[in-house]
Amino acid sequence: CFLSGSWRSDAGCQMVVSVLSKEGRFSGSYLPGPGAGGPEILTSALEGSQQDAEVVPQPTFSFTVHWKLQETSRTSAFLGQCYVGTNGEETLHTLWLMREAADSPTEDWKATR
Repeated sequence: CFLSGSWRSDAGCQMVVSVLSKEGRFSGSYLPGPGAGGPEILTSALEGSQQDAEVVPQPTFSFTVHWKLQETSRTSAFLGQCYVGTNGEETLHTLWLMREAADSPTEDWKATR
């Protein structure tokens, strides 16, 4: 299971991953789907790493997205695993957190989703 290539989520988000390095590092771009907040969200850069797929056939991976937004600063962290079905189809399952910049420590509670 290799992350290189183009992936689309059930919500219409699209992730394009460059070729993985020998160390399992990758970069690419991420474009949220139509329900993610409107036209102010642009295609954003991502960086991450994946377990060695030659050692672990269904590897875990992580990546961060630093959103290009017009009004605010956000960062998302994704953590997941790539599964290979009996028909050879690769599927990604992920968990994510999004962090917005807070104005002060008292506003910190509402900055993570």
